Order: sequence, then C-alpha cells, then structure tokens
Amino acid sequence: MKFSSSLKFNAVAEWWEEYIAYDTLKKYIYQLERTQHEQAAYRDIETNERTSLVDRGPNAESVFTPLLDRELKKICTFYEAQENELKGEVAELEELVRQQEETGMAGNHYLDEYDDEDDEDDDDSLSRSPQRRRRVSSSANRLSTSQTIPEDEAAHFRRFSVSSASSDGHPEREPSSPTATGPRGTLGKLANKLPLPNFMQSSITSSTSMPENVWTSKSDYAYDTRLLFKRRITTLYIAVTSLKSYVEVNYSGFRKILKKYDKVTEHELKDAYLHASVEPVAPFTPAARATLNALTTRLIDLYTKCVARGDRSVARQQLKLHQRENIAWERDTVWRQMIGRERRGGDVVGPGASLVRTDEDDDALGDVNLRPRRLELNLGFTRLRVTKKKVAALIAVGVFVWLLNTRMIDGPEEANRCYAVLMFCTLLWATEAIPLFVTSLMVPLLLVCFSVIRDDQGTSLSAPDATKFIFSVMFSPTIMLLIGGFTISSALSKTAIDRVLITRVLSLAGTRPSTVLLAFMGVSCFASMWISNVAAPTLCFTLIRPILRTLPPKSSFAPCLILAIALAANIGGQSSPISSPQNLIALQAMDPPVTWGQWFVVALPVSFISILLIWGLLLASYKPARAPDGGRDIEIKLIRPTRERFTLKQWWVTLVCLVTIALWCFAHEIKDYVGDMGVIAIIPIVAFFATGVLKKDDFEQFAWTIVFLAMGGIALGKGVTQSGLLEVLDVIIRDLLDGVSPYNVVLILSPVVLVISTFISHTIASVLLVPIAKEVGSNLPGNHANLLIFITGLICSTGMGMPVSGFPNQTAATQEDDLGVLYLNNVDFLKNGVPASIIATLVVATVGFLLMKAIGL
Repeated sequence: MKFSSSLKFNAVAEWWEEYIAYDTLKKYIYQLERTQHEQAAYRDIETNERTSLVDRGPNAESVFTPLLDRELKKICTFYEAQENELKGEVAELEELVRQQEETGMAGNHYLDEYDDEDDEDDDDSLSRSPQRRRRVSSSANRLSTSQTIPEDEAAHFRRFSVSSASSDGHPEREPSSPTATGPRGTLGKLANKLPLPNFMQSSITSSTSMPENVWTSKSDYAYDTRLLFKRRITTLYIAVTSLKSYVEVNYSGFRKILKKYDKVTEHELKDAYLHASVEPVAPFTPAARATLNALTTRLIDLYTKCVARGDRSVARQQLKLHQRENIAWERDTVWRQMIGRERRGGDVVGPGASLVRTDEDDDALGDVNLRPRRLELNLGFTRLRVTKKKVAALIAVGVFVWLLNTRMIDGPEEANRCYAVLMFCTLLWATEAIPLFVTSLMVPLLLVCFSVIRDDQGTSLSAPDATKFIFSVMFSPTIMLLIGGFTISSALSKTAIDRVLITRVLSLAGTRPSTVLLAFMGVSCFASMWISNVAAPTLCFTLIRPILRTLPPKSSFAPCLILAIALAANIGGQSSPISSPQNLIALQAMDPPVTWGQWFVVALPVSFISILLIWGLLLASYKPARAPDGGRDIEIKLIRPTRERFTLKQWWVTLVCLVTIALWCFAHEIKDYVGDMGVIAIIPIVAFFATGVLKKDDFEQFAWTIVFLAMGGIALGKGVTQSGLLEVLDVIIRDLLDGVSPYNVVLILSPVVLVISTFISHTIASVLLVPIAKEVGSNLPGNHANLLIFITGLICSTGMGMPVSGFPNQTAATQEDDLGVLYLNNVDFLKNGVPASIIATLVVATVGFLLMKAIGL
C-alpha cells in the first residue's frame, strides 16, 4: 500500500493540514526527474564527449531541500503548540483531582440551576480549551458529544440509582423520589447524557473493599464526579496518543519521501537530512518522545485513581478502547492487487458480470457508454430489462432443453445427455452470460442430476456413486500444481524478489528504445513463466512508470512498450507448465504427461523466436525511437536497480522456489518417491505459510475462480469419457481423418484454436479444445494425441488479437497517462495483435511441431 494511502487512514482529520505534504513533495520529485531527463547529457559534435548541461546534484538538492525545511518547520511549530497545551491541560486536570480529593464528599450538597446551554458551555470549558476544541480528534468528539440520549430515555435512566446496586452488580429499579428527579446540577446532567457501557459500570460500581471516598462511593454525587473526570481524562488521553501518532506518521513521511527522492534522482540525501535536520528537532528527539510517554503515564495514573479503583491494568485496557487505531500495511501479493481492482470496479464490464442489474449498478459505471445495452419491457406491474447476457443465457437454456429432448447422438442415452450438457456449458462459457467459474461449478451438478456418468461396464451410476466419482476427479494433482504456482508467485511478489531481479536485468538494457523494448519483452515473458501471465504484466506496467513520465508528449514509444509487454506476457504463458491454466489442462489430458524438461525443450525456443519476430513487428509498426516532433531519436530513462540487499526471508523464498522447480523438472525420475508433480507443489505451500512468509489472508486472496474453472473443465472431460460420448466422437473423427497426415491435421487445427482463443478466455478454449485434440490425435496413425494436445495448449496462449484476449491484453487496455487518456485503442490491437497472433501460431505449428517430433511425440 502506498504511503499516501496510509497517511489518509492514520491522520487525524482535524490536523490534516498540519501533516507532511507527501503528495505535493512527490510531484516536485517527478518534476525534478523530468527536468533532469530533459537537461541530460548531450553528445558534443566536435569533441565527441558527453557533457552535462547543468550540475544536476546541487541544483536538485537546492530545490528540494527548502521544500523539506518548510514542511519540517510547519510540523515543529504545530507540535510545540500542541505539546505545551497538553502539558498545561494535564497539569490543570491533576490540580482538579487534588482539589476534588480535598473536597471529598463535602460537595454532595452542590446543586446547579443553570440551563442546558450553560451546561454544555461549562462542559466544553472543563474539557478543553478553545484551541484544543478545534483540534481534538474525531474520536474524542464522538466520546464527548455524540453519546447522548433523548430526554424520555434520560428520565428512565435516572430511575436506576447507582447507590442501590443489587448484590449481583446490576442496578435495581426504584420509585423515583423528589431528590432523584429534582435538579442534580451540572455533573448530574452530564451523567444523564452519557449512557455507560458494562465495563464502565463495573469499574465504577464494583466492590467497596477500598476506603469510602469520592472515587469509591456509590452516591449520585460521586458517580457524577467520576463520570465527568472519566470523560476529561479519556479526551486528553486520546489527544496525547493522537499526537504521538502524528509524530510517528510524519517521521515515516520524511523517510519515505527522501527514499523516493534518492531513488528517482540518484542522490543520497536521505540519511544526511534525517540525521542532520529531522532527528535533532523537538518532535523526533528522545526527549520529546519521553515527554509524551510521561503525559500518557500521568493520565493512566489519574484514570486508575478516579475511575478504575486502583486497578492499573483495567485503566490501560479501558483507555485503549478509545485510542485511535494505527493501520499498518504490508506488501500485497499480485492476487490481492488483482482482486482489489475487481472490487473497485476495474473489471465491471468484463467476465462475470451479473445477470440481475439495478439502477444503482448502472449508475456506478458512470459513463453511459459503459452500461450494457438493454431493452426494457413494461409488463404493467414491473419492468423487464433485457440485456445481451440475459438473451445469451436464455438461448443456452433453450438449446439445453431442446438437446435433452432430441436424440442427436447415435449411442447410449447418457452420451446424448452429456452432449446436451457439453453444448450448454460451451454456450455459457463462450458468451460469459454468467461468471465463468459459476458455469464450471454447474458441471458436477448437471452430470449427477442428469445421470450422465456410467461405470466401466456401461451401467449408469446412481446419484451417490456418481457424486463420489465426480468430486474425486475434480481435485486432481493438476489442481494442486496450480495452487502451488499461485503460492510461488505470491511469495515472489510479497518479498519483492521479482521486482529486484527484473530491475537488475533492465538496468543493463541501456537507453536505446529498441533495446529497452526487447529487454522489457524478455523480462515480461520470463516473469510469466514463474509468476503466471496474470501477474507478470501487472508488475511490468508498474516498472515502466518512470519511463512513461519522462517521455515527450504523444511519443509512440509509450503505446508500443505497453503492447509489447502484454504480447510478451501472452507468449510467456506457454513457456512453462505453471505459467497459465491452459498448460496445466493440457498436462492433465496427456497420457503420459510430458516432463518439465521436455516442455522446456519445445516451449523455450518457440517463445524465443516468437518474441524476436513480434519485436520486429512492433519496431516496424510504431517506429518507437522517432521523436514526436521529427527531431533526433528519443533517449529512454535508464532503469536503476534497487540498492537493497537480499534479506534472509528473500534467500529462503529463492531457495524453496529453486528446489521446487528442480523437483518438478525431475518428477518423472523420482515418481516412485513423490508420485506426481501435484505432491511436489505442496512443498512451497508448507514452506511459505508455515514460516510466516505468507499469511492466511494471502491464501484467501488466491485466484480461486481460476482454480474452480479448471476443476469444472476436468469434471466435464471425465463426463465426456464416462458417458460414452467420446466413443461416439471417436468413430466420427476416424472417418473424417481417414488418410490425412498428422502435419495436415496440425495445419487445420491451429487456426481453429487461434480463432477460438482470441474471442474467449484462453483457459476456456483449452477446456473445450484439448479433449477434441486428444481424440483427434488418438485416431491418427501412431497415436499422436500428446502432440496435438501440446500444440493446442501452446496455441491457446497465442490468441491476443483483441483487447479481451487474455488477462495481459485486458490489463494493457486499461493503462492511462497522467491526464486519464488511454495509451491503446482497438486499432492498436487489431493492427499489431492480430499479426502477432498469426506469427506466434505459425511458429508453434512449424518450429514447435519439429521439436515435438524430436522429443518423440
């Protein structure tokens, strides 16, 4: 979480103007960065030497240091005024307590005839000074003013006398007396206005083992006195702890903004300024902290004496209930970030939109162009809203019912019902009429309820037996492998290992636009191999922000770089078995599955060649080195590696990841010991969650929709096999492929897979097409099922011709500049994404096919 967000949550609202102006200072840093880049070194034509136009170091510091000094002076002035005022109020309160103890119960005769308005004025004057009243925290305001009760409830409240508490500690109801109902003075009216929680009543009306005085007596006067002092002490306690938080937040602000300054401008101002300017001044010195701690201790002592009957632990506990909570942030995982965007509405018009919409849902979209097109039918008693998704869902249901009642398959009845289920799910997945994972969850329901599953003898299984079978196959080793991949990507992102490694690689790319473009494509592809092609573009788009900030307006390098990262992430989705769900679905269908080594032998050369060809395509299309004004070529801001050294936690994560990947690569050789790659996937889960690298919240934020999507695909595949539908399709496919060579089948299958994966989810494309490829391959001479499955899985990742073609494209399509203008439009994807998809598919169908034959597929 960014510090600016943390500041908003932890700051006292009434003191907002007195905090460090973090966002303003950050804007100045970016302005300095842009100025430095524009005034960077130039090449002298005659001397051929690089010279600096300005002395960047002193100039930058001479601009930024006065800004820091101004903020520091503001904070010191505010703190000094608050500290002096608090010290005076605490001393005044201690004097009031001393006077009250001297007066004792002698003030019991005191009655006040002032009206309510005077009472409130007196209460304010006792509670805090006018300046304090303006600046006290919102929590204190709620305590002192908002916890009031109506007059009728106040009258009822007065009938419960504290002095008549029963033996069990609860007040007994008594008939009201003239004394009880008459004027009770200022303190009594304050007591009537503040209903006490149970813990407050217990602290005031507990046992009378201590000597009788104003702090222990059960009389109305003593009760009202304690209540007034409780409010006063609590208000001051909140103010003191808020001031302590104010100091801590501002010190963090100086440290964060100086760290950002050093990172952006390549200076080393942080340590020098903190030690020389910040730490020696009053708010941040040990003496200042000791002063606030002493004030806190004095207030706890007063509360212990006046309210808690000498029990210091009770006093601490009750005061902490009113203390402002300090919200601490920890580094997000990529899955949390993705879910956070969806909750903020970033994916509101994407997959998974609701079929049931309200006016509030549409208003939340803001722009009317984002709202789904619909037709409203007035039925008299209500309005029926017809949207595309509702129509698609209605068509899918109609087709399902029709197929159930029509014999389309010449085979067992279970095969015909399975065909109806298959077409129904295919329509829902293709149209996304309902969320994709919901359709997947419907698969076991439909297979069981419509008696689709048969045993090996061809007898239809009963519902209980079919249920056990379906759920036993849904959670397969492939699903465990998918969860293991999520765990590795979360650990790498949470410990910032991915960012550290990537920035170090990118720092070697130099400043030439073409080289930087290729470097980012390689990094995006490599990151997709290990942290998935869902997380990799998110990370890379964060890393390019410093480059985008320093580019000249309307530079073609910006859209070129964003699109290059997205396309490379899609290619990276085919590079390793855990880089995308479609690869795992392909592995699940193979018999026997290829090893990690075999996958790398095929996928890495294919990915490398595809990246180079797509890089050439983008250079020809965008000419990213050319300046918008037609002048000399632009120069890209150099990416600087992080200066932090690897921590013990980062070394631990690296070791576990390397060991896990190595075991996956040799899973076939050690299968007698580990059984399957899914068992190996448990190692990082245990290693990271058991040692505290990842927490329970991280596990809850995994992309479980993808997991259930894959589980539904596996269940549907088993249903097709067990129902006999696969045997029927086997006969049809064998007749169609009679005399066709394997490579001709590859050439026919490749464009079909490409088109389908371009318009629907890559994962869903693999769910639908992998079983077909398996059946087609098994009917070819020599059984080339694994080869066609492998090719289908790889080509599913190459569908990237539309903004909705895969998560990398969806993320790239939402990237905006500082003015909120999108970098990419549909033309960019059609002009570059479609040719890139064709190029990558041809590489798979040629180079990939040859490599697969070389490894024996």
